[in-house]
Amino acid sequence: MDEVSYVRFQSTVRNGRGTYSGVFGLINGLAREGHLSEEQERFRRVNNDWYNAAYADPSHTDPSVYDREVNPRAAAWFKSSARHLIERVDGYLEILAAHGVECRMVRSVDPGRVVYEDADQIVVVPYGD
Repeated sequence: MDEVSYVRFQSTVRNGRGTYSGVFGLINGLAREGHLSEEQERFRRVNNDWYNAAYADPSHTDPSVYDREVNPRAAAWFKSSARHLIERVDGYLEILAAHGVECRMVRSVDPGRVVYEDADQIVVVPYGD
């Protein structure tokens, strides 16, 4: 049986909390700071709404998933089988590139201690935390 692999789109540098911001956090940060054009903001809203409808928010199932005391540096990863979710990330990457924000795709078969899992994603605390 093939090992399940996981995919994450994240910044190339750690943020102030010592984590690598994910693609959605990076885009939402640009939006909060007012950096997106009207077209980019429209894309963000439509696609964020689509993602919100397409898969579960782990913190709605278990509020402790992203609790910094309980699960420091917790990060979400797509399962590689969730192609319907991964293929929509390209538009976000184009917006980030237009703003000079580097974002890379990272793959792993074991990204950390799993604290949440569903059909499309896992949330892990990286080993060593």
